Amino acid sequence: MSKILVIDDEKIIRNTLKEILAYEKYDVDDAADGKIGIELATNNKYDVILCDIKMPGMDGIEVLEKLLEFTDTPIVMISGHGNIDTAVEAIKKGAYDYIAKPLDLNRLLVTVRNALDKAVLVAETKILKRKVSKAYTMVGESEAINNVKNIIERVAPTDARVLITGGNGTGKELVARWLHEKSNRAQGPFVEVNCAAIPSELIESELFGHEKGSFTSAIKQRKGDFEQATGGTLFLDEIGDMSLSAQAKVLRALQESKITRVGGEKDITVDVRVIAATNKNLKEEIARNNFREDLYHRLSVIVINVPTLNERTDDIPLLADYFITDICQNQGRPALQITEDALAELKKIEWTGNIRELRNVMERLTILCDNVIDGKDVIKYAQPLKM
Repeated sequence: MSKILVIDDEKIIRNTLKEILAYEKYDVDDAADGKIGIELATNNKYDVILCDIKMPGMDGIEVLEKLLEFTDTPIVMISGHGNIDTAVEAIKKGAYDYIAKPLDLNRLLVTVRNALDKAVLVAETKILKRKVSKAYTMVGESEAINNVKNIIERVAPTDARVLITGGNGTGKELVARWLHEKSNRAQGPFVEVNCAAIPSELIESELFGHEKGSFTSAIKQRKGDFEQATGGTLFLDEIGDMSLSAQAKVLRALQESKITRVGGEKDITVDVRVIAATNKNLKEEIARNNFREDLYHRLSVIVINVPTLNERTDDIPLLADYFITDICQNQGRPALQITEDALAELKKIEWTGNIRELRNVMERLTILCDNVIDGKDVIKYAQPLKM
């Protein structure tokens, strides 16, 4: 049952609203002044708050400002004919809507239903944000991972280009996400391009876009990833696999902050922070003429090397517990316990797939074990099952 708070100094109005809303199966509390209303809102969770504007002592605008300091519950202002301008001011300050006196029953109920819909959307958005945030949690307290965290904290607020190095599964994308989320561009887009997954003949179109008719399948104009990331961050993953021709155009984009679509002639200005990642040794690729040295120097203003799991085995207990909790929540089951001898066995493993491999192992153990994961389970199930 949805819970509603009515704040109004007129007892008749309060009683009328309570009767109407209770008849519609809402749970209703009321307050005779702003101070009591704020106290009730502080100690209870309401789905909608109805607040009169003109009240003795603390008026509705003051109450609204106080409420918005600690709640995102939709607040509907109740206004008399003489204070519509004040009601409009309340909307600008963050009120959801206003209802004019004398109260219209249909208008009241429609406004409350719409406010409740908004409250549901806000709650769902919070849940989604928590899930997204959880997906990009950097777990670990080892010296190796703390060094990475410290570099991120120093570098993220700047616009410096960053090259992230490290083996497969170490968490290079996670580092890139953190750099974006902690930057001044966090409200802008984060556009990820996997250079290894895009055929060399299409990479330029992907990055820079194309004009209609520039090649056979170009049936309409397309903005490239550089344009789509304007105002935010462009993450070039596996940049060591990018073709030399695309490298030359990326170099120009970094030098001049301009790109040209495939088949186009017009220069387009872009405002993008570029973060690149690779599991290759780019200096060796330069020596083999597979990577441009000038592009390497443009990208590597800051180099962050993500340690392998074998270099941060002290983090395995934290990571194992994190993965068990996450996997069990997704499966809707109680979290399993993991014993000390199981953690000791996990530390003995040579992790060629790093964090990604550890997560797979923990998911396998979570599925195949009952309530407790012990050392024998790790020995038995850590390797892929043989049929």
